[in-house]
Amino acid sequence: MKPRAGSEGNGGLAPLLILLLLASPAVAQNLKQKSNYLRNIELCSGLDHAEADTRIGACTALIDAEQDMTPAGLAIAYNNRGNAYAAKADYDRAIRDFDRSIELNPTYTKPFNNRGVAYFRKRDYDRATDAFDQAIKLNPNYGEAFANRARAYLKKHEYDRAAQDYDQAIRLEPKLDGVWNGRCWSRAILGELQAALEDCNKALQSGSADAATYDSRGLIYLKTGELRAAVDDYSSALRIDPKLASALYGRGLAKLKQGDKAGGNVDISAAKAIQDGIGDDFKRYGVP
Repeated sequence: MKPRAGSEGNGGLAPLLILLLLASPAVAQNLKQKSNYLRNIELCSGLDHAEADTRIGACTALIDAEQDMTPAGLAIAYNNRGNAYAAKADYDRAIRDFDRSIELNPTYTKPFNNRGVAYFRKRDYDRATDAFDQAIKLNPNYGEAFANRARAYLKKHEYDRAAQDYDQAIRLEPKLDGVWNGRCWSRAILGELQAALEDCNKALQSGSADAATYDSRGLIYLKTGELRAAVDDYSSALRIDPKLASALYGRGLAKLKQGDKAGGNVDISAAKAIQDGIGDDFKRYGVP
């Protein structure tokens, strides 16, 4: 049976209509705008490891086009721009963006945690712990927030609380950077030396051979009187970070206890030149 007249012709109009629409300046402009919008979403989200200024520009474009965004989407854009400002050490702008993100979506946990990190980097540890408290209240399984709050507690010399938060962080996310060494350091200061040693060894066995972990284990060996091991670990830390004041001071103390007065005094003087009050820190750590 032959097709009815016009059926073949009507089907052939569709490609022609698409071509005409694509040729329309208004439609082409709309497609370009949509493409730019999607690209801004990618860049604002940190895709392709975009530089901070590029991320800020992309997030700002999304924020300026707020009529096209849901409140939840805007909250993400502000949070992401805050992270980009924080990457540039512009913490005040970062905090303002995190505040706005929270206003837009009070149940969004990331800006609470990120605001805490920004306050931490400003050395405002009380506000940092408050922000981490809020993040954890919203999400009691937020391992990163526990780890970050533990770091703030360390700065406040609240070592018991730090160790407890590291317990939670390890329970929730045992592969988070720094958590095993953080608990090792907390426990070493508290005098829980065998447990601390197990944590440091765990960190080193997992491939996290950074200066901080060797420094932490050096403190353990210094407190247990294993002076050669302490010197070795502090030296390993200093090969990675030659300006690590705690490793210089600890190695200096270990050398003095070994009878190496000259070598010990050189290390201790170098440590004091880098960090004023390092001797008071070690007294607080339980090392006279």
